[in-house]
Amino acid sequence: MKRFHGDRIFVDSVGVRSGEPDPFMVEVMAEVGVDMSQHKAKTFDQLEDDSFDYVISLSPHAQHKAVDLTRYMACEVLFWNTFDPTLIEGSRAHRLAAYRDVRDTLQTRILDTFPQLEDGVF
Repeated sequence: MKRFHGDRIFVDSVGVRSGEPDPFMVEVMAEVGVDMSQHKAKTFDQLEDDSFDYVISLSPHAQHKAVDLTRYMACEVLFWNTFDPTLIEGSRAHRLAAYRDVRDTLQTRILDTFPQLEDGVF
């Protein structure tokens, strides 16, 4: 989202578990010019803001957390059920292909939902 819209909008990212960046994720994002090597995954409990227009979850577990988080908020909760590429086993090339597929699918969904417009407004 930040790649396409920069700082014109506020974006935060959380998941259902924290940890170090996944090396395969870092590699496939670097292929499209996004440096995720210093990304620090955080959980819903670590969110510092509580005002959102949209919350997008990518897994059923995250969807349940998002619904709980936004129970009393006036925001739209979107569920983009996304395949977990960490489940793929096999060669490095095979695993990277799975990560690329997830990256490209999410990119398409982001641009379909939040298109880039020339005047910088959605």
